[in-house]
Amino acid sequence: MLRKNIWFWCYLLLLLGVIPSFAQGPNTKRKLVWSDEFSYKGLPDSTRWSYDKGRGCPVNCGWGNQEAQFYTWNREKNARVQNGYLALEAHHEKWEDAAYTSTRLVSKNKGDWKYGRIEVRAQLPKGTGIWPAIWMLPTDNQYGIWPQSGEIDIMEFVGYHPDSVFGTVHTEAYNGMRGTQKVKGISVSSLSTAFHTYAIEWNEKTISFFVDNQRINYFENDGKGSATWPYDQRFHLILNIAVGGGWGGKYGIDDSIFPQQLLIDYVRVYQ
Repeated sequence: MLRKNIWFWCYLLLLLGVIPSFAQGPNTKRKLVWSDEFSYKGLPDSTRWSYDKGRGCPVNCGWGNQEAQFYTWNREKNARVQNGYLALEAHHEKWEDAAYTSTRLVSKNKGDWKYGRIEVRAQLPKGTGIWPAIWMLPTDNQYGIWPQSGEIDIMEFVGYHPDSVFGTVHTEAYNGMRGTQKVKGISVSSLSTAFHTYAIEWNEKTISFFVDNQRINYFENDGKGSATWPYDQRFHLILNIAVGGGWGGKYGIDDSIFPQQLLIDYVRVYQ
């Protein structure tokens, strides 16, 4: 009877959230190893986040996608924590040679992981020309520069598809330059009016993509080497709003929509 009561109370505490240390995602129970709950105010936590800066010039102007924004840093107008959320905000304003400003946060060398569940709860911006993303790049580029070392797009959204989000992998064999990237999407009607949870489950054999714990994409290690599976190395997280670009700006940029926010409730990594 005592043993039965102990299990009853443990189960009850788990249901109440008093025992929160394990992810409850699909087919996994892992420990929380890294997070930002945004329970502070001001600039993003510098122990967790750094910035990609400017326009990517001179090597990669437009960040390789003909994007129109200038990424600022340490500027609360474009990135701030308030009311328990991280707000990344894009503006239509001149900054150096760009007509728009935004922010691109990176966890590189402050949060880098090989395998696990990466989970972000977010509310997306809206409008033609907006291109927010929650994604990952390799920290060490073990197999060479993009796309040889891979890319994992946990969530991408383009404003002219207001009810769709996409999960994608890019590798040397499968990438956007060739039009062979492995991408799938899902239709969700409230992307810019409500929070949704975007996640991947990643191990040595597969990467699965989820929206609100519904699997939307699945990529499998075919055992043929790094050209198809460069995902046996550390990756870091990137949060950003791009403006325009080859995909996001396909139908132009509607300047009347600004400012636009990507709101993040939390970022959690389980292993």
